[in-house]
Amino acid sequence: MPDPAPTHPTTPPLPQKQSAWRFTRPTQDGAHSLPEVFASVRLPAANAAWWRRFLAFVGPGYMVSVGYMDPGNWATDLQGGAQFGYTLLSVIMLSNLMAILLQALSARLGIATGRDLAQACRDHFPPIVNILLWLACELAIIACDLAEVIGTAVALQLLFGLPLILGAALSVLDAFVVLFLMNRGFRYLEAFIIGLLSIIAACFAIQVVAAAPPVGAVLKGFIPAPQILTHNQMLYIAIGIIGATVMPHNLYLHSSIVQTRAFDRTPNGKKEAIRWATWDSSIALMLALFINAAILIVAAAAFHTTGHQDVAEIEDAYRLLSPILGLGVASTLFAVALLAAGTNSTVTGTLAGQIIMEGFLHLHIPHWARRLLTRGLAILPVIFVTALYGSAGVGKLLLFSQVILSMQLPFAVVPLVLFVSDRKKMGEFVISRKTTVLAWSVAGIILLLNFKLLFDTLS
Repeated sequence: MPDPAPTHPTTPPLPQKQSAWRFTRPTQDGAHSLPEVFASVRLPAANAAWWRRFLAFVGPGYMVSVGYMDPGNWATDLQGGAQFGYTLLSVIMLSNLMAILLQALSARLGIATGRDLAQACRDHFPPIVNILLWLACELAIIACDLAEVIGTAVALQLLFGLPLILGAALSVLDAFVVLFLMNRGFRYLEAFIIGLLSIIAACFAIQVVAAAPPVGAVLKGFIPAPQILTHNQMLYIAIGIIGATVMPHNLYLHSSIVQTRAFDRTPNGKKEAIRWATWDSSIALMLALFINAAILIVAAAAFHTTGHQDVAEIEDAYRLLSPILGLGVASTLFAVALLAAGTNSTVTGTLAGQIIMEGFLHLHIPHWARRLLTRGLAILPVIFVTALYGSAGVGKLLLFSQVILSMQLPFAVVPLVLFVSDRKKMGEFVISRKTTVLAWSVAGIILLLNFKLLFDTLS
């Protein structure tokens, strides 16, 4: 995707790339988030057509949406559809609406303040709180990376017959793909992401058509059902869906990558940037809603209604899809989409890890070292569980990783809402009272669900 030209005269200069290990004192000196790509995407002239201006902002939303359809979503959506039919579609829809709101707030924070969420936490909270928030973020990234490793390893096994342990080890090679694309330019990275998202969407569109689900049952599934809160297993999977959908590290990521656009750092320039960034992420997350809903719909139509309610593993779904749907290519499409999802998700994990480490600790390390470190921490549990319990254990580990992500959500959501509703920090870009009430309501729902999950787990 080539960069639109030309630009306006107030475009900030691109800072020099930093690749050596470096630890600096935390200050509010205006150090840019992701300095190597800050303001690197040029915008058309201010008098250009609106659609050209909008297209120049398209990209970060799709990068963020990757986290909302990664392999972790597959585990929760497949299990939810197979066990409970279309009932949990309402959870997918509600969690996606939460995500649209929270990602819009994240973009607003980054554009209005010039600070990503990690930097804002560093500026605002005492050191002990920042250390705790950083550890929670790192745990969330490892859990997300764990899902990516498992998804990639399972996809390679299904497509090429590779052992899970070998597939997990090979997944480390994606670090070099990320580095190559980053060196070419941020728009190349965005184009790569959008290309793989298109493959995933096409694969599931074909499968939904082949499954031919009853329209009435699907529409009814989008209406929240009371038994979701009273049925323990259904609630466990529902919270897993929320954890897989609203990704905590994506809030840090989005507040950073929206700053890659070379918009005017003036009130009017920021207003335009917030408007287009919000449209970008909202449209992209609607695509994520379609894909997550499609996974659950296919599972419900193929497994729940045919007596295969016990299907919970990705391998079982792959094996049964083609025979049940009567479409020989269905299983292959499923595995190809899984591989694309696993590959795609590594990009956001890499960038989020860099943003969090630099924002909270001001610790700058080479990107390849950061990627290998994070991926190594995710590979080890996969290899250990695979060796002890086989593929069944890996499937449970995948679902558990999504519950961990859900437990980490408050550590990102609460600071975000706190900052964007603070007039001293946001100035004229502070959110309205109605939006503040809505945002705190979403944060409260997430907290209540997590407390219930923790109580049920301990009891």
